[in-house]
Amino acid sequence: MVRSELVRKIADANPHLAPKAAEAVVAAIFTEIEGALARGDRVELRGFGVFVTRPRCAHTGRNPKSGTPLKIPARQVPWFRASNLLLDKINA
Repeated sequence: MVRSELVRKIADANPHLAPKAAEAVVAAIFTEIEGALARGDRVELRGFGVFVTRPRCAHTGRNPKSGTPLKIPARQVPWFRASNLLLDKINA
């Protein structure tokens, strides 16, 4: 499912909500999740899962074309852990 399909499904499930308003809702949710992760906060959606950031250490990589070594700096990466309810629905 892509973002536009999600917006359409939300608009279809809520007839009182215009498609533009559904797009605004989806954009607001994603913006808040992005902002929380950028601040280093944990985002927990009960029954769905948890979004957090995890550190990735600096390391040496290689350019696949030339084989020359590259220093890859440390950074934070997003990580998602599905809730048990979501896992049960997926594996039912």
